[in-house]
Amino acid sequence: MSTSLSRFGETLGGLFSRKQGEAIAAAEVASLRSDRFRQEREGDWRRLDHIVRRIEAGRIRSLSDDDLAALPALYRMLVSSLSVARETTLDAATLRYLEGLAQRAWFVVHGPELGFRGWFRRFFAGGWSAAVRAIGPDIAIALVVMISGALIGWVLVSNNPDWFYTLMPPEPGDTRVPGASRAALYASLFGQSHQENLSIFAAQLFSHNAGISIMCFALGFAFGVPPILLLVQNTTEVGALLWLYHGQGLTLELIGWLSVHGTTELFALLLAGGAGIHIGRAMAFPGTRAMLDAAAAAGRRAATVMTGVVLMLVVAALLEGFARQLLDATAPRLTVGIGMLIWWLTYFYVYRGRMRAR
Repeated sequence: MSTSLSRFGETLGGLFSRKQGEAIAAAEVASLRSDRFRQEREGDWRRLDHIVRRIEAGRIRSLSDDDLAALPALYRMLVSSLSVARETTLDAATLRYLEGLAQRAWFVVHGPELGFRGWFRRFFAGGWSAAVRAIGPDIAIALVVMISGALIGWVLVSNNPDWFYTLMPPEPGDTRVPGASRAALYASLFGQSHQENLSIFAAQLFSHNAGISIMCFALGFAFGVPPILLLVQNTTEVGALLWLYHGQGLTLELIGWLSVHGTTELFALLLAGGAGIHIGRAMAFPGTRAMLDAAAAAGRRAATVMTGVVLMLVVAALLEGFARQLLDATAPRLTVGIGMLIWWLTYFYVYRGRMRAR
């Protein structure tokens, strides 16, 4: 009995030793395969790492043409190596290195082309103005709509003054109503420099105007109809105001009061309306492209325009909340308003920069 147990133990021991030896041999083979795998590809990994480091440091000009041309192929090779490494369970350090390099290389090959500073320079150095010029026909349509809206407002209230209360519902204490005296209307334009909380007023104006402009842009997908209606609605108020002040001989004073911020604000509204119409027109008349493709291309141009519109509305709110109240005479108000209009026209239609809209 003891002999049988002894032989059984020796058999188990031999089996265990053989299995242990096979495991060690397999580990050695895997290690050799891992080393061979790394040695065969390590040069390409290091080259890719070198290229990525240069680009991350903003030193792309120091790279040779051969390195830049090889970048896509090196990245594809790295992704393939990473896939093999995960399947064959190479050592953890190599796997972490490949994963980290793959993430960094992805941002170089497929990520954004520019950082914020690069985008900022490109946007103001011609990208914004090029996008505005690219939607020129739609801006022209929006301009005709806005002028028509002002004329409609004037005609409506001149034929029936009750329309004024529909177009511009007066707030409590508001003296700008039909039948108001010249003195009351004049007082609404001047003598406001003592007002407090101008910064809060400017923030409220920006919020209101930004909401309207964004709606013009966002609703453009409905074949451009909602932006047109919004432009008409907002400019009928201008026509109604012009009629009211013209009746008391205060047309120039009102224009000066409006121009301080209006040349920027109305220009921003014009661009927002044009952006919405541009999207709607692309969807209604896509040409040879699919409707969604045409809308996507139009949306990219319109989005660039709208980024600048938001900045213009910030400027308009500051002018309306501060400059218009602090400048208490028509001449300086007109000077600021006309100066801003010349600035925008020059930037959009004279200054070309180095960018072209796509």
